[in-house]
Amino acid sequence: MIYYVYVLKSERDGKRYIGITKNVNVRLKDHNRGKVRSTYKRQPLKLLYQEEYATTGEAKNRERYLKSGAGREWLDRRSIK
Repeated sequence: MIYYVYVLKSERDGKRYIGITKNVNVRLKDHNRGKVRSTYKRQPLKLLYQEEYATTGEAKNRERYLKSGAGREWLDRRSIK
């Protein structure tokens, strides 16, 4: 199974959201339909970035890194904001 780490940006407040999913397109639709508690007040959201991983463990480790200070700096250096 393939897992994706994805980065969204709220067009309302400009903040990023980082998550994991098996299907990025379906998950983005869920976010924009208000089905995700952490982003339902931040719609609309757009997809900025995604990475593919073979295991859920790899994806969780990468998500944890991207949510850290160093990960946020990594995203900023690559203009993923």
